[in-house]
Amino acid sequence: MSDDRAVLVPDGLDGERVDAALARLFGVSRTKAADLAAGGQVRSAGQPVGKSHRVRAGDLLEVSLPAAPTSPALRVVAEPVPGMRIVHDDDDIVVVDKPVGVAAHPSVGWTGPTVVGGLAAAGYRISTSGASERQGVVSRLDVGTSGLMVVAKSEYAYSSLKQAFRSRTVDKTYHALVQGLPDPVVGTIEAPIGRHPGHDYKFAVMDSGRASVTHYEVLEAFRAASLLDIHLETGRTHQIRVHFSALHHPCVGDLTYGADPVLARRVGLERQWLHAVGLGFEHPGTGTYVRFTSTYPADLERALDLL
Repeated sequence: MSDDRAVLVPDGLDGERVDAALARLFGVSRTKAADLAAGGQVRSAGQPVGKSHRVRAGDLLEVSLPAAPTSPALRVVAEPVPGMRIVHDDDDIVVVDKPVGVAAHPSVGWTGPTVVGGLAAAGYRISTSGASERQGVVSRLDVGTSGLMVVAKSEYAYSSLKQAFRSRTVDKTYHALVQGLPDPVVGTIEAPIGRHPGHDYKFAVMDSGRASVTHYEVLEAFRAASLLDIHLETGRTHQIRVHFSALHHPCVGDLTYGADPVLARRVGLERQWLHAVGLGFEHPGTGTYVRFTSTYPADLERALDLL
């Protein structure tokens, strides 16, 4: 007996191999995912595919998994999230201001709080589209990044917002405090990003990566760092962190990508200085353009004051 599952490939897995995508989506090992593909148990866009097939965002990925209890790590646990603020709520969407230390949704190996769990605990009913553990999530923020996220409540809103993110019509604005002073002070970074060959949890600029575009402008320059206004044209995992690290201007506090630990301690940071301050898009229900903003949380504001 098998457990037949189907999910639309999210933007974050566009271009990934089938075995890697299955591992991320369903919590199976890559070896098990490869075996399923070899046995004809995996279909992409309706066609059987092998383990090395590259999936595309928006494709329907179907897999026949061996019947087994759902992994506890991938269950949505209704758990209140202290500090998570509801910025907007209507029949189609809910916009949240995510605190640091909170994941967008459950994933293998993560046991902390999640946005979808916090919404469930608060009584919100969200879209059932997508993998069961990430229902309604159309874009994510890293655990160590705070700020605005939109979650779909209706099936139509989910499909509409996913398409908006794919077509790059969503205005995603971040503020980042990076080491040093970028030159030029207004610019665009175009550099492909792929999974780091030596570390599964990291990404890097590499020729074989996916096209990635980041626009930035320096808002204020300090002696040791600069505050930037950043607009993402693409939405790759860790995109801002990777791009500025590659330019030798890592986000202050981002030790994973080469930040100076001495400076991080001096300004009291235990995570990267990166905050999603603005989110704008065409509302899936009304068709009108809506925009939401978020102020800096206390730890980031304190770091600025110390600089």
